Amino acid sequence: MSRLTKTSLLLAFFFALDKIAALLRQVIIARQFGLSAELDSFNVANNLPDMLFALISGGALAIAFIPVLSEVLSRQGRTAAWELFSRIANLAFLVTGLLAIVIAVLADSLVRWEIGVAPGFGPEQQKLVVTLMRMNLIATLIFSISGLIMAGLQANQHFLLPAMAPLLYNIGQIIGALVLSPEKGYVLGGITLPAFGLGVHGLVYGVILGAVLHLGIQIPGLIKYQFRWAAGLGLRLPDVQKVINLLGPRLITMLFIQLIFIIRDNLASRLQEGAVTALTYGWMIQQLPETLIGTAIGTALLPTLAEQFARGDREAFQQTIHRAVNMIVGVTLPIAAILSFGLRPAMEFAFGFDSQGTDLLLWVTRGYLAGLMGHSLLEIASRSFYAQQDALTPLVGVIINVLIYVFLGSGLFRPLGAAGISLTDAIAFTSQAIFLLLMLRWYPNARAGIRRWLSGLTGRQNPLPRWLARMAGRPDEAQGRMVASVDPKKTLLRACAAALVGALISACSLELGGNEVSLLIVSLAGMGIGGAVCLPLIWSELKHFRWL
Repeated sequence: MSRLTKTSLLLAFFFALDKIAALLRQVIIARQFGLSAELDSFNVANNLPDMLFALISGGALAIAFIPVLSEVLSRQGRTAAWELFSRIANLAFLVTGLLAIVIAVLADSLVRWEIGVAPGFGPEQQKLVVTLMRMNLIATLIFSISGLIMAGLQANQHFLLPAMAPLLYNIGQIIGALVLSPEKGYVLGGITLPAFGLGVHGLVYGVILGAVLHLGIQIPGLIKYQFRWAAGLGLRLPDVQKVINLLGPRLITMLFIQLIFIIRDNLASRLQEGAVTALTYGWMIQQLPETLIGTAIGTALLPTLAEQFARGDREAFQQTIHRAVNMIVGVTLPIAAILSFGLRPAMEFAFGFDSQGTDLLLWVTRGYLAGLMGHSLLEIASRSFYAQQDALTPLVGVIINVLIYVFLGSGLFRPLGAAGISLTDAIAFTSQAIFLLLMLRWYPNARAGIRRWLSGLTGRQNPLPRWLARMAGRPDEAQGRMVASVDPKKTLLRACAAALVGALISACSLELGGNEVSLLIVSLAGMGIGGAVCLPLIWSELKHFRWL
């Protein structure tokens, strides 16, 4: 197997452990709080702190940072790379701290505002959201450094500790759910755990503990790669400016992505109690296969694609993307179909909701699963542009996503309820992925056409300002030839056939009936058999994984 394949397997393994821990955490929380207003408040309170983390050192800065850091590492060595890392980390912590103060001060207005976080909640519930949100900002400050350390280690082609960090984060939250929140201690193996009785506030303390563990597990990696901290921001240094140039459109991209979650909860706050939590849990269930497939491959791919682009290895760049896309299309469609038809008994057994609550969660999850392929493809498509140091094209894609989400979601959430919101998510993200894949294919001609059109308007040979041209990547012809041509038509046909077969087997298994436990066993077996029967149909796509 190639190094990229081994890295993807390593990431998938730890992502699987992380998702199992996350699922265990949510099961504990669900059985403790149910589909309650209190838990809705906790889930909504995470939105703005999560947005701040994603904008500064999570998705925005890390994705913009890795290609430049990889380039510095390969051309100038580790000492120069760590100096660049220090400058960016200092800047990220400073900006995160200032924005956290602003959010804490304005939290009440941000929650109650008609286009804010939770305008549909009552006054007491909104007050609880404000308190929890301010507490969550402490964890965000810790993540402002921890998230960048992940990017720094990945640029050094070290993936083990960054892959373990999310697992430690979930362990901290599990401690919060098992020990800090309950009034009465859980009994595990004859041992009664302590109970601090902090209620939903204990969940937030668990988040803070998880953030500390997330940071701590990665420190040995910094020691191994001889990290040396440098003071100052270095805003005039060329490499720092290059990161900032990439960060601008990436920052706006992540802002739009996080805006989607705020729109989601804004709409859900106007529905029945428990809608926000159902959407949160449905998203978590969909993210389990998406993370193991799309995120694992995309995370392993980015440093390699950045290196291939820096070397000018056009053929390798093309083949890497082509194999990844075909494999994702072939695998995700059958998985989504099988889970959609076989998950209900597992949901009923795990979360302990009543029949109405289980039905709500099932239909919400089905809506999300309809977009599993789109979400997974987006992990590859967006990173393909960032590897070329082009942050403008993904920005256009996410703007399309948000426009679809607002108009379609506003029309579907009333007649279809929470399931209409999750279905909107599937359509919007799949549309974004398709747009980026088409741009990968048409990219050189599209950019040349835009430049000719702008030249005709302005009368200038190069109508783009220098800073905008840098953010759009290198405009030379060679870059265009590096872009992969993706044509997954045959893969799509095989994947649809596999999805149909797997769904039929999974659905038929539920007709065998029985009590709750036996139905759970039969449904799990049905999903397993359905998956096994699908394998021969998508074997050509699975073989791509070995040679990524």
